[in-house]
Parts: sequence; C-alpha cells; structure tokens
Amino acid sequence: MHSESASCSRHVCVGALFLALAPILGAAVSQPPITVKSFGQLKDGTPAHLYTLQNSSGFRADITDFGGTVVSVFAPDKDGALADVSLGFDNVADYETRSPYFGATIGRYGNRIGAKGFTLDGVRYTPPLNSGPPEARCTLHGGTGFDKALWRARPTMIDGDPALVLEHTSPDGDQGFPGTLEVEVTYRVTPDNALRIDYRATTDKPTVVNLTNHTYFNLRGEGTGTILDHVLTIHGGRITPVDPHLIPTGAFMPVAGTPFDFTSPHVIGARIGADHEQVKFGGGYDHNWVLDKPAGKLALIATLHDPTSGRVMDVLTTEPGVQFYSGNFLNGAKGKSGHTYAKRDGLCLETQHFPDSPNKPQFPSTVLRPGETYATTTVYRFVAR
Repeated sequence: MHSESASCSRHVCVGALFLALAPILGAAVSQPPITVKSFGQLKDGTPAHLYTLQNSSGFRADITDFGGTVVSVFAPDKDGALADVSLGFDNVADYETRSPYFGATIGRYGNRIGAKGFTLDGVRYTPPLNSGPPEARCTLHGGTGFDKALWRARPTMIDGDPALVLEHTSPDGDQGFPGTLEVEVTYRVTPDNALRIDYRATTDKPTVVNLTNHTYFNLRGEGTGTILDHVLTIHGGRITPVDPHLIPTGAFMPVAGTPFDFTSPHVIGARIGADHEQVKFGGGYDHNWVLDKPAGKLALIATLHDPTSGRVMDVLTTEPGVQFYSGNFLNGAKGKSGHTYAKRDGLCLETQHFPDSPNKPQFPSTVLRPGETYATTTVYRFVAR
C-alpha cells in the first residue's frame, strides 16, 4: 500500500515529467500526453489515482493504480467521434467492492485452475476455491489476486509514446502460490491508436504464472447495449473444450462446422444460442481458442468490428491462446455515468496461456523458474471504417 507521502511524490514525478517534455512537445500541444488525478480512496483510506495516456490524435486510455485497471478507452468512430469503448466504474470504491474484473490486470493465474490445485516439482499447492457451484469449486483468476492490489505507478515516455509502468510484489504463499513474484505491467498508447500492454515477471521459487487483462469492450460505446451484433474473427482453428464447470478437459476440439468457427467473420449473436454442448456449458461463449501462430511471436489473432459505429479493434499477442467471453454473467451492474450493464453488453478477449495448464501437460507450460523472465505482449489497436 502507498502512503500519502508516496502519493505526493508520484504527483511531483508527473509534474517533473511534463516540465521535461515541454521543450520536446512544443507549445502547440494543448493536452499533455500523461495526466493524473485522484480516483478516490480505498476502504482503509489509501488514495488511488487515475492516469490518462493520450496520443496526438486524441485516442486515450485511463488507467488506475488499483488493480492495474483499464478504466476507459476512448476510440474514434468512422466520423472521428470519440467514445469510451470499455465498461467500468467512475470511482475506485466500486472497483474494490463490486467489480466483475472490469479492466483489471489478472494474476497470478488468469482463468481457471481445477478444484484440486496443482502439483509442481512434487509439491501440491491449493489456491483458494472462489468460483463455481459448491460441488465443483475452482480457482478463478488467482483468487483474491492482482485486481485487488494497489500497484506502484511510474508514468514515463517510451520512444516518444506516453506510458505507465505498474509494479507489484506478490509474496511467497500469496493465495497459495509458491515464490515471491515481482511483476511489472507497462501500458503504452501509440500513434496508431493502440493500447499496448507488456507483462514481465520474475520469481525466487518455481511457480506458475498466467497474466492477462480483463477489459470488457463494446465498440459502439459502453452503456449502449448489446455486443451481439458485433462481428468477430479469431485466427484459431481449435478450442480447448470444457466440462460442465468450465474446466478444460485436456482435449482439443476443431472449430470447423461448429458455432465456435470464427476463422472468418461472424456476427456474435448468430450462433450464441446454438444447440451445442459447449455453448450450453459456457452459457454462450466462454472458451479458450488455440491460436494459429508461431509460439512467442507478436501476431494479429482477432478482429472485432461494430458495423454501426465503424470501429474496429485488432488484437495482437505473443500468447498461445485467447479467451473469448461474451459477457454471459453481466447482471445489471451500475457502471459509468449511471449506465447499467446487462447480459452481453460487453465482451472480453483475454490473451493468455490455457486454463488449468498446470494440470494439463499437453498444454503449453506456465511454469516460471528462478533466473527466467516471464515476458508477454498484447496490443489492442483501434481503427474505423
């Protein structure tokens, strides 16, 4: 947790950054590329802050140090009009007490680990069971994870782009996971209207790591209604099918001829109610796609298009998988500006390693050992047509 003095030193740091940038940016720039303001207080009185990263065309991302959370993303439509395309709240109190992971940095382990925990180097670890019915509980998103931590924030410029570096230390045994994990997440807004996220982590003991971001997108604008008319493409020819409790079975299912085939563009709502076992298990789409790309290569893996606004979001990642979640469990949460988010008013494209990988040796490994560095990159890039 940050003290008040630490908070003040951050403000001084941001002010110094503006002074240093002024000769470079020139007097013509009316909006500084990085600003910071109060985002309210946590229940224990600790202040949280909201950082805005903006490029010269007005594309911007608002990020809070609480949970390393993306609060807003303002992207232009086909007429150049900006709208906030991410679901969320207006203050940190709502993120602390009632957020369904809106915009959060997820860790230590994004997605699900089965009820029995996992074994690593012959030792059994049992993270908390925080999701699912009583008869089939599982660990979701690492328990009380990184989304509830107050991260150390450092605004900076990277190759001329506004960026925010967030750091967090997860101690040995945190939520049942071994090793002290040092994590760094860097958010960066680029000239081509992209939000780039770089994740890095190191450990002092063998552990498992799977970091992601949980932003809910609606390209017509948050609070405007359903995403079922959005058009989605995913460059992945297989999914990892799940059991009735959404834990991967360990198999790989080809998507060809199924409602999961987004290898060419499809309207999301067209098959979301199909009579298919996997659709029924997920209550819609809540599955991991196996991406058709070389391991570790940053590549285009998905494209989302809203025909009404003309906004298009390309997703690029180095990760081997992406979880497409169609907002099946949104239940009327009151969000920004008094908007209510109903079922399927937002969707997530969570780049990741596969769910329950520690228990599935056939999946890409999520083991991180001392001396190694976990490093992944994801880019959400916005255009309009």
